[in-house]
Amino acid sequence: MSGLHIHKNGTPEVIESSDGRLTLSVPIQFKRRAGRKLITLPNGELGEPRPWGIAPTALQLALARGHRWLAMLESGQVSSLREIAAQEGVDNSYVSRMMNLTVLSPDIVEAILDDALPDHLTLFDIAVDPPALWEGQEALISNRHPG
Repeated sequence: MSGLHIHKNGTPEVIESSDGRLTLSVPIQFKRRAGRKLITLPNGELGEPRPWGIAPTALQLALARGHRWLAMLESGQVSSLREIAAQEGVDNSYVSRMMNLTVLSPDIVEAILDDALPDHLTLFDIAVDPPALWEGQEALISNRHPG
């Protein structure tokens, strides 16, 4: 059994060995986007993930969790973040950070749901003490200062 070789440049080729085995060489490049590995095909297009291979990103799950916890507070199901933390078996500060995601600008929420945030951003960057104004949040995301 031959090994897998990953090439970044070149053209696909098939090599036939003397015993009749075929080796297929396909140049691909792996890219990370919001924590997911994507394959860039030789023509520059991104390979489509298989439907069963798509799972929510950590940021998408955190956003959903924050909104679920906000709904629990608003409905009176719980009376405090401390109560949520106790029910969920997590730290109070974790609950607070996830709740911060519920005040993000609609553009940032859309980018999270579309998995289209810049690769360098992490959950920590967005959830820890985000700016109160949407303009400031979007400046944080784009690495520019609000003007």
